[in-house]
Amino acid sequence: MDTHSLKLKHPKTKAAGIPAVTSSTVHGLTKMGVVKTIKTLSMVNQKEGFDCPGCAWPDPDHRTTFEFCENGAKAVADEAMKAKVTPSFFAQHSVQDLAEMSDYELNSLGRISSPVVLREGNSHYEAIPWDDAFAMVAEALNATQSPDRAVFYTSGRTSNEAAFLYQAFVRAYGTNNLPDCSNMCHESSGKGLGQTIGIGKGTVTLDDFNHADVIMVIGQNPGTNHPRMLTALRDAKHRGSSIIHVNPLAEAGLTRFKHPQDYMKGQMKSTTLADLHLQVRIGGDAALVKGLIKCQLEHNALDHEFIAAKTEGFESMVKAADQTSWKQIVNDSGISEEQIRTAGRLLAASNATIACWAMGLTQHRNGVAVIQEVVNLLLMNGHVGRKGAGFCPVRGHSNVQGDRTVGIWEAPTEAFLARMEEGLGFSIPHHHGYDVVHAIQAMMDESVDVFFCMGGNFLSATPDTDLTAKALEKVGLTVQVSTKLNRSHLVTGKNALILPCLGRTERDTQASGEQFVSVENSMGIVHRSTGGLQPASRDLKSEPAIVASIAEKTLGSTHLEWTSLVEDYDRIRELMEASLHGFEQYNERVRQPNGFSLPNPPRDKQEFATPSGKARFTTHSLPNVQVAEDQYVLMTLRSHDQYNTTIYGLHDRYRGVHGRRRVVFMNANDMVERGWKSRQRVSITSHFNGETRHADDWMLIPYDIPAGNLAAYFPEANCLVPLHSTADVSNTPTSKWIVCTLSAEHNTASSEEE
Repeated sequence: MDTHSLKLKHPKTKAAGIPAVTSSTVHGLTKMGVVKTIKTLSMVNQKEGFDCPGCAWPDPDHRTTFEFCENGAKAVADEAMKAKVTPSFFAQHSVQDLAEMSDYELNSLGRISSPVVLREGNSHYEAIPWDDAFAMVAEALNATQSPDRAVFYTSGRTSNEAAFLYQAFVRAYGTNNLPDCSNMCHESSGKGLGQTIGIGKGTVTLDDFNHADVIMVIGQNPGTNHPRMLTALRDAKHRGSSIIHVNPLAEAGLTRFKHPQDYMKGQMKSTTLADLHLQVRIGGDAALVKGLIKCQLEHNALDHEFIAAKTEGFESMVKAADQTSWKQIVNDSGISEEQIRTAGRLLAASNATIACWAMGLTQHRNGVAVIQEVVNLLLMNGHVGRKGAGFCPVRGHSNVQGDRTVGIWEAPTEAFLARMEEGLGFSIPHHHGYDVVHAIQAMMDESVDVFFCMGGNFLSATPDTDLTAKALEKVGLTVQVSTKLNRSHLVTGKNALILPCLGRTERDTQASGEQFVSVENSMGIVHRSTGGLQPASRDLKSEPAIVASIAEKTLGSTHLEWTSLVEDYDRIRELMEASLHGFEQYNERVRQPNGFSLPNPPRDKQEFATPSGKARFTTHSLPNVQVAEDQYVLMTLRSHDQYNTTIYGLHDRYRGVHGRRRVVFMNANDMVERGWKSRQRVSITSHFNGETRHADDWMLIPYDIPAGNLAAYFPEANCLVPLHSTADVSNTPTSKWIVCTLSAEHNTASSEEE
């Protein structure tokens, strides 16, 4: 139970500025000390430094000395912190003791220094030599009745080299069970874009923001989740762009922004970013976009030549829009027709429009469909393959897009597999494997013997926490390649291993000398990342070295010379060049100062790898967004002191919430109707197909959110997300659409308000 007192302040209307500088400095000094803070932050996102382990926003060609944001500084400080979790620590603290700590407390313990094992029936992790740990994994893998009884998860932090070697090993072993964090976030983007424009990635560059007339930011909170994006939006605004913000909450980052470095230049004014905030109801984005499409038709804001030559399905899309009434659009979106028409006029006058989005679109039942409606909107005026225009799904993890590019994919295409087989030189399985949701169900059905996690915090990141925990406990061996303790180390299979790896910030020395790795950002740029800090422990291994050692123990050298590949990462990149489209002259091009751009036919040549060779307009009915009279729709979100499941602190500075995370943001009028006041304790029950899930000890906060809507932080609220409530086509959990009821609890909380 969260015993911290709740302190409320007025939500901020400005992002970054002096508070961001102060927060970054305090966090760095506390975790790393003065000297290490200065050294570490001076290397973040520099051409000869390391890529920030935070978000995947691209770096500008001309970088400043301090090319990082507040949350990036926190991520780096967390990885480079001085505190250590040693075998003696595990001897003193049982798994049960650790399980009683909060996620924030676990994260604060420090870096894991040595490999440890939790054997069946034991209460404590204990030290294990690396060779014994590798042998334990190999023995478990070779004992399975089928390779498909092993599952290999990947987080977005893994480098291209590690991810490629990992998938090569998994496919040599004989399975495509390669779920990853994309399954839970931008899978809907990949599926939606792939079906319509022939590539599952965005089509803009960072420079396009300098030439856009209108930028739409939909279902995204850059101020907390992608703070460096605010600089691009500020610069675009100064050049005359209009910004439309679509979100149920008025987030500080899209209201006003003050770049911390401006103070060094004597510039004291902040910048108003969003020209228009459309406070859409949760789930109402499809209706809103349908209204904007109708506006474009009314204004004849169409590129007729582009539509005729480069697209198909336009007439059907227009018919579907015409048949959708304004009454339904206004009712479902929660936005007035006048507001929608105002946004529609901005779009109709635009010669170059960029649409950006994140989880606010993808984690819905209609996640794929609503993204394809955004595609419809931009295709109408040819806003793809044009300077200042295109699609921009903003990824959260620093290399989640790169991992998919190099083969972390449970459902690869035949063309991808053919190229991979040619490059690797051996046959690989072609049947599709488990994604995240299917992997959890397979564990629940006792169809998984080994569950291997390359980074991440699987238990906290996934939906239906209690069910996922039960599923994990049915597995014979769970393996976590990690830098720090998290919840997934405490809910395990019958046996469990923690294999500590080097962080992005640390020097990676192999037989041929110091190595670098590569990553791909949200805009398809592949570039180097070179750690510069002394490793936190002499007993750490790099992710490629861990993968190679396990592969060697499990398969021997019948497929690849695994150990030789890891002696010099150039050898891994040579194999990648032979196995992947777009990686020609990889070792040479990745050493260029700003890396290189992967092929993107829609962006580069207005070419579309669809069956017809044309971009596709699609038709979709609006989703049913009605719920029962006593029900609400809840969405999960991050606090400002958080990166994915990693909790840096108990402060959500922009929303004015301090000291407690089990809170629910609720419309003030909805609270009045129930006779509830601020800090009312409630229980939440979610409802799905006759099933219920329940969570106690939440505290209400009145907030500017549409009536009937609620918001709460993940991972705490993930227990309310049903495992099989997923998006059509992408199977992404619907973490932004949780139908629930609230019931009052007795109020005993201590609290303060300013």
